[in-house]
Amino acid sequence: MKIYFAGSIRAGRDDQELYQRLIQSLQYHGQVLTEHVGDPNLTQWGDEGPADQDIYERDMAWLANADVMVAEVSTPSLGVGYELGRTESLKKPTLCLYRERDGRSLSPMVSGNPETMVGRY
Repeated sequence: MKIYFAGSIRAGRDDQELYQRLIQSLQYHGQVLTEHVGDPNLTQWGDEGPADQDIYERDMAWLANADVMVAEVSTPSLGVGYELGRTESLKKPTLCLYRERDGRSLSPMVSGNPETMVGRY
């Protein structure tokens, strides 16, 4: 199984260690196409090598080839939101993981979507 994992990069890397642990767990179930999201060397500035268009094309190709998407959505991210929308249009199974914290709530665009499974922890 090919898994597309999504997590915040440019919106903040506070959850990088969590992403890394989630990716390691997901690797027991298949190939994680986007394991770089958990890389501790990846900063909030993102991939420093490729141009933005190259990143977009690469990630959209990975998403098209993925069987499922798992997204950690506790840190709001425009990129992750975009990827969720594309995943829905591709009709791929999607799991959004959300860590409940004081003062934050999950967007109803995610929690209210009947096509998306939400796991709160």
